[in-house]
Amino acid sequence: MLNSVMVVDDEASIRTAVEQWLSLSGFNVQLFSRAEDCLQQLPVHFPGVILSDVRMPGMDGLQLLEQLQASDADLPVILLTGHGDVPMAVEAIRNGAYDFLEKPFSPEALLGSLRRALEKRQLVLENRRLHEQADLKVRLEADLLGVSQGMQQLRKQVLDLASLPVNVLIRGETGSGKEQVARCLHEFGPRAGKPFVALNCAAIPEQLFEAELFGHESGAFTGAQGKRIGKLEYANGGTVFLDEIESMPLAQQAKLLRVLQEQKLERLGANQSISVDLRIIAATKPDLLEEARAGRFREDLAYRLNVAELRLAPLRDRREDIPLLFNHFARLAAERVGRSTPVLSGAHLGKLLGHDWPGNVRELANAAERHALGLGEPAAAEIEAGQSLAAQQEAFEAQCLRAALSRHKGEIKAVMEELQLPRRTLNEKMQRHGLLREDFLGPA
Repeated sequence: MLNSVMVVDDEASIRTAVEQWLSLSGFNVQLFSRAEDCLQQLPVHFPGVILSDVRMPGMDGLQLLEQLQASDADLPVILLTGHGDVPMAVEAIRNGAYDFLEKPFSPEALLGSLRRALEKRQLVLENRRLHEQADLKVRLEADLLGVSQGMQQLRKQVLDLASLPVNVLIRGETGSGKEQVARCLHEFGPRAGKPFVALNCAAIPEQLFEAELFGHESGAFTGAQGKRIGKLEYANGGTVFLDEIESMPLAQQAKLLRVLQEQKLERLGANQSISVDLRIIAATKPDLLEEARAGRFREDLAYRLNVAELRLAPLRDRREDIPLLFNHFARLAAERVGRSTPVLSGAHLGKLLGHDWPGNVRELANAAERHALGLGEPAAAEIEAGQSLAAQQEAFEAQCLRAALSRHKGEIKAVMEELQLPRRTLNEKMQRHGLLREDFLGPA
């Protein structure tokens, strides 16, 4: 239950009395003698109520109400009025005030009005939270495409983890989209708008690694001309994405561990520590603990990085996502050169579903671009070994069902007619493929 109240009144005796009444009743109270000070300290989405006198020097209660209405029309404002101000207060309610109390008022009247206002505020904030979550979900579906259960679960995990101040380890094969997931964790969390710095640990020569991460002072080593800000310092306040973290030299692993523990770093050649606020998202293909047992990675750093773990399935394990992803990348490529997106034939779709995609989404994106530009078939002509006909048929069937459900916005009768399936058969197939009608319903 919300319990915050900002009290604005130029009379010290009233502020003191109100604070005593409210504090004894469990409210969190902030006192202000000037409306201007209240406005300055009011947080966004304030989880409480404003209690304000009407007649005050400087900005009065009605002017404060007007300012508060402009910034948050749903914020409850209760006005305290003298006897002659009642008509004015009634007019203020028409203009958005929640309630008014005529002085002198009893503690019971004040508490009753406040509790009702706080209940209303709680409903408003909860409704906002639900709308924001829905908006985030829609945005994330555009950034992490896929209809498979694995992708649906991944999007849920990303939304859950994005707002948490924890380091994340992403496991997945090459080309499976680890950096895209890392960017989503950054963009959908409180660090959005702050730096996102991506670093491929395998691409940095070992002798340059320390300077790249930590920066250097002028003359720190031969060729170090001028001061240079390292990647970790540059990312202060934001997120650092360390791809192929297993390739980081052991000496730099120790220094990174120290940064994570102390939230401080030192440039090469410097004696002064610099405070940094970082979130680390690391990505790896092998198991870091197995790497640690083999002596190639620090076990203590592995635990520091793996506070939470996300696993990305290879594309061959979520074949129902292939047509959607392929069409997306083909459309982007066609738009870049001013062409229309080529239609994908049934034969080409079969090749897409039959291919094993060892390069995962990166390979698929390349194939889609080549297809859109007329430079080749959308997939290798050979079907990879190990993918049975039954598995290909299952993936294709799931995609057909999803496409029909999406086209008809979950209208089962229309799907039955299009696919020429009896109700019972359609229900069985939807259940087997984990498809829910509710996931395809259009806007209410």
